[in-house]
Amino acid sequence: MTGGEHAGYLVLLAAAAATFVWRALGAVLVGRVDPEGPVVRWFTLTSYALLAALVVRLVALPTGSLAGIPLAIRLAAVAVTLGVWWLSRRRVLPAVLSGSACIVAAALWLAGG
Repeated sequence: MTGGEHAGYLVLLAAAAATFVWRALGAVLVGRVDPEGPVVRWFTLTSYALLAALVVRLVALPTGSLAGIPLAIRLAAVAVTLGVWWLSRRRVLPAVLSGSACIVAAALWLAGG
């Protein structure tokens, strides 16, 4: 094997080592972190805010094939998604599937199929 062939293995080994270091550190610290503490709450709320911003971005300023769906239909799909989420006692999978089905049905209807 030449030096160039070893480079790929070294990159893979470095990536695995970096992953395992953080996993080990997490396993060691998991007992010391308060799940209701302010740091965990901040990360939780920040992740919800980022997800909400992504959804708003996809609905308000879509790209690709989603841009061909009118805003009213995209907003209706969001309303259906939230309604199913609420009616299913905050279960995400049925809500996402129903919203996705609305978008797919609208795309097929707009395409005349």
